[in-house]
Amino acid sequence: GVACPVYGCTDSTATNYDPLANTDDGSCCFNGICIGSTYQGGIIFWLDGNGGGLIAAPSNQDFYAEWGCYGTAISGADGTAIGTGNQNTIDIEAGCTTAGTAADICANLTIGVYNDWFLPSKDELNQMYLNIGQGNALGLGNIGGFANFYYWSSTENGNYAAWGQNFSNGVQFDYTKGIGNDVRAVRAF
Repeated sequence: GVACPVYGCTDSTATNYDPLANTDDGSCCFNGICIGSTYQGGIIFWLDGNGGGLIAAPSNQDFYAEWGCYGTAISGADGTAIGTGNQNTIDIEAGCTTAGTAADICANLTIGVYNDWFLPSKDELNQMYLNIGQGNALGLGNIGGFANFYYWSSTENGNYAAWGQNFSNGVQFDYTKGIGNDVRAVRAF
């Protein structure tokens, strides 16, 4: 017969290694750095397995910010994968000079000594939802304090739309760039 999945940390080098687990759930901690930990200005929501990861700001930066530059294609701001949000944000700032857009708010944010925040890519936003938001994939609950509302990603979808995510149900779809959505900045470490 096929073994039932036992979820846990399957990396034997992690501090919370579970020898009984046969399916990794992304919960591995290294040197006390875990998903859900408060670290370097926010809450860790993704780890790369090599000592780095992504941190979400501890609260929303805005509750009704536009993505910006409706009708304008932003060169380069189409990265979807984890690791592309920062470059998307740089590209948006270069191609859309409107102040107060979702990306602009993140690019100009300082929390403590940290001023390297950016608007998360589509996949980075989804990891926030899953790991420290309403998705509850690791059993941590909505420790990020996310609203049951729509959040912007930095991933553009053409001249008139960009990707966002509904944090009440996890659905991602494209929204017109001119509408206001919630903004949560992230940074890498």
